[in-house]
Amino acid sequence: MKSRSGETIKLTSIDELLGVVNEESAMEIEINRIHAFKNHPFKVLDDEKMADLIESVKSNGVLTPVLLRSDGEDGYEMISGHRRMHAAAIAGLETIPAIVRELSDDDAVIAMVDANIQREELLPSEKGFAYKMKLDAIKRQGKRVDLTCGHNGHKLGKKSREELGEQVGESARNVQRYIRLTELIPELLDMVDAKKLNFTIAVDISYIDKEMQKWIYEYIRDTGFIKPKQITALRKQLEEGPVNQGFMISIFNSCIVVKAPERKVVLSGKKLTKYFPEDYSETDMEKVIEALLEQWKRERK
Repeated sequence: MKSRSGETIKLTSIDELLGVVNEESAMEIEINRIHAFKNHPFKVLDDEKMADLIESVKSNGVLTPVLLRSDGEDGYEMISGHRRMHAAAIAGLETIPAIVRELSDDDAVIAMVDANIQREELLPSEKGFAYKMKLDAIKRQGKRVDLTCGHNGHKLGKKSREELGEQVGESARNVQRYIRLTELIPELLDMVDAKKLNFTIAVDISYIDKEMQKWIYEYIRDTGFIKPKQITALRKQLEEGPVNQGFMISIFNSCIVVKAPERKVVLSGKKLTKYFPEDYSETDMEKVIEALLEQWKRERK
């Protein structure tokens, strides 16, 4: 069939792919019918920014609707807007403006991560769990293009980590390193977030089993530090056989070089001049002193 002259070709939009045609209308949904996204990786903190958001909600209400999907019963799962809902609840609101979409589990994960991942000051743990959730969703979708990314020319042969890295502005290697953080015990992960544990060291620790991670946490808590060479030495020893807690500490201690305090002796010119002729320079005096010390050293032996 011939296409008619001047006919506009309509491309399928992202919203249409997600089941949203034309403009969406927000509706008021009771807050007590909304529950958080399962395993939501982004923390909702009662910090200064939250206090400002609460005051804004009290004055102006919730200006941007939250995004929900039906939970299949009589409630809704939050996709995007956890902080707004938290502020609204504290401000005393009973309902919140919301847009409800029909989303599959994987599309919901991708939409949830994409709505939050561009926020400033994300914690390493937030990035780690968010990247992991989205990467798993991308893998389950196989070669399908991420519907929320809006990129054309997707190369089907690309690895999932590279695909995710392009979308979030990270290298594939960095994506993998952040995901490794999810293998840490909570105590160590909290240290990473608090900048008490170096990111690179934490990634290395993530390859060690959870029981030993508890010992490592106790060591850091008690000593206040852990060095890369200590973890390297421990992982090398683990390749040869099991290591108990006492052995681990001895490995760590063997990596610490204790430097002896530098000894310094100062002899004033006034003290030295009475032992040397007036025509002796500083160099001449140094040579004599070194020769006498060498002689004293030989006599002691």
